[in-house]
Amino acid sequence: MRCLIVHNPRSGFGSDAVFAFERELVHAGDECLLRELGDGFVAEEALADAEDYDVVVLSGGDGTVSSLLYALRDRAVTTCVFPSGTANLLFANIGNSPEPSALARACRWGDTVRCDLGEVLWHTKDGEQHRRGFSIMAGSGYDAELMNAAAPNKRAMGEAAYFMAALADPTPRVVHYVIEIDGTRVERDGIACIVANNAMIQGDIEIIPGCVMDDGLLDVIVLEVGDAVQLVRPFLAGILDRKGKGIGRPHIESFRGRDIHVSASADIPMQIDGDVIEGTVASWQARVLPGANNLVVDGLSRYRDPNARTTPRFPVDEELAFPK
Repeated sequence: MRCLIVHNPRSGFGSDAVFAFERELVHAGDECLLRELGDGFVAEEALADAEDYDVVVLSGGDGTVSSLLYALRDRAVTTCVFPSGTANLLFANIGNSPEPSALARACRWGDTVRCDLGEVLWHTKDGEQHRRGFSIMAGSGYDAELMNAAAPNKRAMGEAAYFMAALADPTPRVVHYVIEIDGTRVERDGIACIVANNAMIQGDIEIIPGCVMDDGLLDVIVLEVGDAVQLVRPFLAGILDRKGKGIGRPHIESFRGRDIHVSASADIPMQIDGDVIEGTVASWQARVLPGANNLVVDGLSRYRDPNARTTPRFPVDEELAFPK
């Protein structure tokens, strides 16, 4: 098997595990190239030769991986997501085993699923247009403010940085949102409007039920609260009912569609898969890219086809002991 690993060395706590993954492949006789990303990398350049490999492994945080997946959209490239970031929410939503040898085995086995990607478009105040892909969520308002406040402490504190940021801002700004979903207009007041390709966060809590990456749809989530204290109810509901099918999600309303336009009554921060954009925006739009990526899945993933292959695509002659 020919494998390309594209790795961001500035990822979170799990970044060193990718080298154990590489050793596992090489020890079994696979050809493996590890390409490290530098500051200001261009995803399209890093993946220009992706079709020359049997599997391309994307190693980094959610923001890095999403930008690489966007560069691979609608290309015939078998892609494995490796969890090297702080939260690794995309990997958690896919549901593969995080153990390096298990991921190497999943790459050799070759079970894949076509997964959707989101695309977001916005304009800066000077009229310049920007476009980016997202694999998890893009949103404006309180979620972006949390991401921005947590950024300086993510390296040292990991996921706890987000909770510390929430405690530091108990009175987020409420704005009026005008949202168009496939041409249908709704208006709501809240502290955040989020468009999600998948909606599972830390602790396997689903913000809303039924948000998946292979249905050709995006979910619009509005946090209809007046202050951070009111978020306690949906947070507790998430702990008690992780899938959101029993007691629901108080103060959270959701919609579903393919093409979404969001306008806010004020210029507010915006985040895309945890990366806060420069400046603020009052309006933006998102659309789904159905089946844009071909992702490796293993037997633990909820996306695996129960009728998938019964023999590995790249078999190893025998089980080899891990090198000492």
